[in-house]
Amino acid sequence: MDKSFRYAILATIALLLASCSSTKYVPDGSYLLDEVRIHTDNKEVKPSNLSMYIRQNPNAKWFSLIKTQLYVYNWSGQDSTRWINRILRKLGDAPVIYSEEETNRTREEITKAVQNMGYMGALVEPVRQVQKKKMKLVYKVTTGKPYKVRTLRYDIRDSKIKEYIQQDSAVTLLSEGMYFDVNVLDAERQRITNKLLQNGYYKFNKEYISYTADTVRNSYLVDLTLHLAPYRQHNEDTPQNHQQYTINKVSFITDYNVLQASPRNSIEVNDSLHYKGFPIYYKDKLYLRPKVLINNLHITPGTLYNEQNVQRTYSNYGRLQALKYTNIRFFEAQQSDSAKLNAYVMLTRGKHQSVSFEVEGTNSAGDLGAAASVAFQHRNMFKGSETLMFKLRGAYEAVSGLQSSLNQDYIELGAEATINFPRFMFPFVSSDFKRRIRATTEFGLQYNYQMRPEFTRIVASAGWSYKWGVQQQRSQHRIDLLDINYLYMPSIDQTFKEDYLEKDENYILKYNYEDRFIVRTGYSYIYNSAGRAFMNNSSIGNSYTIRLNFESAGSLLYAVAKFGGMKKNTSGECTLLNIPFAQYLKGDFDFAKNLVIDNRNSLAFHFGAGIAIPYGNATMLPFEKRYFSGGANSVRGWSVRDLGPGSFPGDNNFMNQSGDIKLDASIEYRTRLFWKFRGALFVDAGNIWTIRDYKDQPGGQFKFGKFYKQIAVAYGLGLRLDLDFFVLRFDGGMKAINPTYEKKKDRYPIIHPKFSRDFAFHFAVGYPF
Repeated sequence: MDKSFRYAILATIALLLASCSSTKYVPDGSYLLDEVRIHTDNKEVKPSNLSMYIRQNPNAKWFSLIKTQLYVYNWSGQDSTRWINRILRKLGDAPVIYSEEETNRTREEITKAVQNMGYMGALVEPVRQVQKKKMKLVYKVTTGKPYKVRTLRYDIRDSKIKEYIQQDSAVTLLSEGMYFDVNVLDAERQRITNKLLQNGYYKFNKEYISYTADTVRNSYLVDLTLHLAPYRQHNEDTPQNHQQYTINKVSFITDYNVLQASPRNSIEVNDSLHYKGFPIYYKDKLYLRPKVLINNLHITPGTLYNEQNVQRTYSNYGRLQALKYTNIRFFEAQQSDSAKLNAYVMLTRGKHQSVSFEVEGTNSAGDLGAAASVAFQHRNMFKGSETLMFKLRGAYEAVSGLQSSLNQDYIELGAEATINFPRFMFPFVSSDFKRRIRATTEFGLQYNYQMRPEFTRIVASAGWSYKWGVQQQRSQHRIDLLDINYLYMPSIDQTFKEDYLEKDENYILKYNYEDRFIVRTGYSYIYNSAGRAFMNNSSIGNSYTIRLNFESAGSLLYAVAKFGGMKKNTSGECTLLNIPFAQYLKGDFDFAKNLVIDNRNSLAFHFGAGIAIPYGNATMLPFEKRYFSGGANSVRGWSVRDLGPGSFPGDNNFMNQSGDIKLDASIEYRTRLFWKFRGALFVDAGNIWTIRDYKDQPGGQFKFGKFYKQIAVAYGLGLRLDLDFFVLRFDGGMKAINPTYEKKKDRYPIIHPKFSRDFAFHFAVGYPF
């Protein structure tokens, strides 16, 4: 793009924005709320913690700089009957007119929030700065001296509850000398309540716990007393100690219709059975094995009621895809001598079988194409909520840029079958351990037939894996106990073989067009601080994600080869059934953090690193296990597989642009634009390297004294369409530092940009990190 043309566009945008007054639709005598800030005189009271109490915010800014939507609104004319004016007003934001009432509400709420932190004498003063029809508003917070707890006393007359609280005193949130923070006091009420709910106190809630605070005259000291109120079912009842409830009987009702308003109509029962002392009521036919129902139950007759065990039971049944809903109800047993509860586990059956169709666009072979698949699912295959999935897939792409003698089509056919057991399946493991780990076991088979113009390839695989989550799904673990892949090349075009595989003796290229076994084991771990809320990175608050992955391939086979005398091929590789096997170690680390600036703007950071080491029976990694750089989820100034390794410029062979080591880092400023559109400014950095010095990848080897000079940098703009259930992403990246070149003019295209050379466009689904 010509520089003068770019400058003309920027000048036009600037003139359009400048020509439109931001106060065009602000009535006389009113003010546009231009800016709102909070200032505190105490470092311990951060303005960011008080911003949630602001009741009136100014018009939103794109990237925290420009009130674009206000300008769009102001472009509209006075005549609201014209369609263009209606569209501009719908796309834009009407000016925010200063409200004295909202300012007073904000002042009161900030004052209350700061006082609740222990600063009982806090004052909040709104300071207004007016310039023409614009107003800047600053809330000046003067905290004063904090009140502290001088003495702490407990007024608990229930001896049993008092004993529980004393046993738990090491983790109490209250202490003498602490700030008189109302939020901490309330958190302690909830902590005690949770403790008692885990020890039989079924009817207890935090409203039974209260405080009295006596201030010492002429000081900032407080004498604090925690009170426990006795139990009363009604206000006129005689006070009594809180009762501990024991589980009396647990029953199952497997055909419960949660949508029926009438309790009588919601339960459909015409038969029953008893299994290990548990009554199970059902209609016509029991669709889950009794053992499955009992093994997922954590509510045990004869034990104290425990709210934590109730939640574990809900979680266990929630994992069973044969069920749609679970509802656990408790009723007091009619026994005068003791407090007991009867529990009823009400289960709603889900839809067990389904067929789905899917059509998608593809770009796996380098050109656009289409794919279609059909999948069948049975979610209760053996009456234990086992999920069987069978899938067929076909894809087609028209491949360009090949020799005219080659067929220009790429066809892919595949079949996949997996069965998922919602329990840990392994021999010689106790039933108690299986219940506690709550892991899911999966067995899978896959077959993939790829017919390209240059070759035909078959990939067959089989897997055995476990996965489980903990801490409200914040942590997820996966163990691939055994993953076997067989790569088979039944045919290779003779011309392609002579001109590419054998002509230049390209070892990397040749290695990846040979039959090979990959027998691997692996472990992966994902932690997300937002738990279940991280469905959409743009909609959650401050959060971070950590991903770890480790895998090993070929070690066991190599040991067998050493002691069992396996045959070797002409390349010196040990073979299994005359097929060489890969051997390597691979580890990956990935960290991403989302930092919220305000309700429309956020910063996202990402860092990733990986290393894969071939050894023993291999001097190179299989192509599927190598790293590549560039593309929609990497350094976005380069196309996919177009960067590296190191300073290697590429030779039109995408296999040579792969490596054994990878570094990636990104920072992205995200903002809400209008409707469901989001914008982003980003800077990416990274590259890949090889461990060994391959002649086909000059400049690609990783060297400690040199690698940092080979880190590529890109910058760019992104547009995202956030449809809640998925995100369409469009990113345009420009090269800033290109390690391929030595000359300053070419090495730093940020100084001398050339659009045709330095720009890369990316389309993707989902956020990059």
